Amino acid sequence: MAQGLVQVTHTSSSRWRRRTGDYATISAALSAAGDGDVLTVAPGTYRENLVIERAVTLRGPERSDGGSVRLAPADGVALTVRATAVVRDLQIEGQDAAAPALLIEDCVAELSGLRVVTRSASGIEVRSGARPTLRRCTVDNPAGVGIGVGGGAGGLFEECEVVAAGQSGIAVHEGAHPRLERCRVHHASGAGLSLSGEGSAVDAVGCEVYEIKGAGVRVASRAVGNLTECRVHRTSADGVTLDTDAVLTLADCEIHDIPENAVDLRSRSVLTLTRSTVRRFGRNGLSVWDPGTRVDANGCEIQESTGDYPAVWVSDGASALLDSCRVHDVPDALFVLDRGSRADVLDSDLAQVRNTAVSVSDGGTVQLDDCRIREAATGAWFRDHGSGGTLANCTVDAVGTGVIVTKGADPEIDRCTVTDPAEAGFYVSAEGRGTFSNCRVAGSRGYGFHVIDGCRTTLRRCRTERCARGGYEFADGGPLAEDCTSDQSSAPVASEPGPPLPPVPPAVQTAGLLGGIPQQSAAAAPPASPAPSSPHGGASSGEASGGPGKDGPGKEARPAKEVLGELDALVGLESVKREVRALIDMIEVGRRRREAGLKAASARRHLVFTGSPGTGKTTVARLYGEILHSLGVLERGHLVEVSRVDLVGEHIGSTAIRTQEAFDRARGGVLFIDEAYALSPEDSGRDFGREAIDTLVKLMEDHRDEVVVIVAGYTAEMKRFLEVNPGVASRFSRTITFGDYTPEELLRIVGQQAEEHEYQLAEGTADALLGYFAELPKGPTFGNGRTARQTFEAMVERHAGRVAQLDDPDTDDLTLLHPEDLPQVPRH
Repeated sequence: MAQGLVQVTHTSSSRWRRRTGDYATISAALSAAGDGDVLTVAPGTYRENLVIERAVTLRGPERSDGGSVRLAPADGVALTVRATAVVRDLQIEGQDAAAPALLIEDCVAELSGLRVVTRSASGIEVRSGARPTLRRCTVDNPAGVGIGVGGGAGGLFEECEVVAAGQSGIAVHEGAHPRLERCRVHHASGAGLSLSGEGSAVDAVGCEVYEIKGAGVRVASRAVGNLTECRVHRTSADGVTLDTDAVLTLADCEIHDIPENAVDLRSRSVLTLTRSTVRRFGRNGLSVWDPGTRVDANGCEIQESTGDYPAVWVSDGASALLDSCRVHDVPDALFVLDRGSRADVLDSDLAQVRNTAVSVSDGGTVQLDDCRIREAATGAWFRDHGSGGTLANCTVDAVGTGVIVTKGADPEIDRCTVTDPAEAGFYVSAEGRGTFSNCRVAGSRGYGFHVIDGCRTTLRRCRTERCARGGYEFADGGPLAEDCTSDQSSAPVASEPGPPLPPVPPAVQTAGLLGGIPQQSAAAAPPASPAPSSPHGGASSGEASGGPGKDGPGKEARPAKEVLGELDALVGLESVKREVRALIDMIEVGRRRREAGLKAASARRHLVFTGSPGTGKTTVARLYGEILHSLGVLERGHLVEVSRVDLVGEHIGSTAIRTQEAFDRARGGVLFIDEAYALSPEDSGRDFGREAIDTLVKLMEDHRDEVVVIVAGYTAEMKRFLEVNPGVASRFSRTITFGDYTPEELLRIVGQQAEEHEYQLAEGTADALLGYFAELPKGPTFGNGRTARQTFEAMVERHAGRVAQLDDPDTDDLTLLHPEDLPQVPRH
């Protein structure tokens, strides 16, 4: 290296020392420098391992236009700081997978404007009690930790940024306690911010964590975090996780766009959440597990769930307190599960809840005071024995049913008002109990209080007003009513002219863990919502076209001939069409024989569909449901499509709940279970899939006239599925095999796609497509019709790239797909 690259400005007053000096290397300059000296490094690359052990200033050039200073040794630590030094405006590059690029230990240094670009164990490591100040430093380390702070160290990090990390963005451990101000961490492959170990803590203000392949913030093993005005978003896992006695305070923070749980707490962890917002999460907004685990939320908002899980989930003996909070636009607002689990909700709003606002199950307890519930399918549901608590001075408005009590649950409801419910204000069945004092129901389209099955419920000083079917409906020998009044006992409310309301049908005892939950017929109000899934399984699949809201009981069914015409229009599937028509003919003739007073064979309608992906199994299932609806066999004919993740839970009991839920959503239609063989893996061990199968078998028997079940999957795997349970095969009337499409049929599908999108196949293109489809590998992943559609999309894309180069394309140019638009045949 040439002379004169490093200039040292000496500050010593000793006469014998030079005022300035030029050195060929930074190491030589450091050896010559004393406390207070300034080392100015000229632009260039320095292959040195530097150690600063004096209180000097090491800086890059004052003007940046001349280039940067790159400190880039072949291995080891590029820069070690062990003194009260100042380091500015350097680029540090390390290549040692076992060492940090920048090491700060046992000192109070000041570092600013550093750029660490490395593939090291860590970009910056602070340890051994160091307390540095780092300002405007960036770390790019796709191989390891961005910034690691351990060994009792601390310091202040201002406006620092981790732009990439192969592990955690910022890792704090071994009793370290740094402070982060206005820092950013993104594109990390571990947690964005990780705290672990007793004595480890972080104070973070105005920081942002995003684009993380993992959890945004992870606090574990007695570590403590305090985050203020921070944002966590766009992670691939949970937004914030706490585990094993972790303690975290979030104040004025935002957690959003999280595909899993926004916040997950376990193993005696404690979260304090103040004036914070949780939104757009795929599983739970707050997931609280295990005895001793608790969350205290004050003035917070939880909203806009993108999944099918409760916004707040409390189970396994955990507890939650929500004070002055708002939970809205979610599937379920609060679910409390298991003995010892408890939730206290004060002065809070639960609104726009698609299913149940408050669910209590398996011995859980809730206390709601001065809360407002509105626009929910069910206001509160106490589900089973041991489940209870208190609702005091709460209002429930514009719901399906205000409060449901079933299966031995025994809550206390005091001074609560239910207005404008679609079904009943309070509904008690299946040995539910409950004490209702000073409660009021107004404007119910059903009953005010509906108590069936002889339930021993107590009502004191309750009142009903303007209830369409009557103020009170009790079974003989059931509730005890004291000083209860009604403005009318049974006269319906005169509103818009229309047919009289039908009588309320008797409740149906359903199987599984939710036995005893009332199911109303479709002619009455919408059915009470089923229990939501456990939050740690797979997300429930949405209902296919024709589901609730799109094909409700009020929609007129299409004629069977019209639906059969759509089936006939499908490409190929000739044997499938014959099987479906034969089955429909049996059902139709049986219906006509019964109408004629003749005996009719009992036709089993459950089916097995076997075949490769993309062969139209889901489409045929949807049409089959529509046909049965048009024949009056099914009440709605909608399709609910599920798979293993929607039916199988991760802890004992949750599988039956999920399976029951899916079955209930399919009532009056078709339950389509894709890849059903996954419920019976070859190495099942303690797998809960068998529980799902057993539950399905019983439900299919108990409700054989309400739901058609179709199981689908690869042929060989489905054979194993049918053999796993002696009762499974007997529940299905026949197996329909969907064969792979021939090249000619795939060509027809592409032709249909082209016609639909106003394209045409040019001369020679059809032949090219036939050759293309003949050459395509037909392995187990071959997509059949899906492959044909993807081929068309690829052709359109290549066509666009070709035509975009033309200055003045004519209509033929814009519409004709040529052989050169075909993609290459993939090779495996």
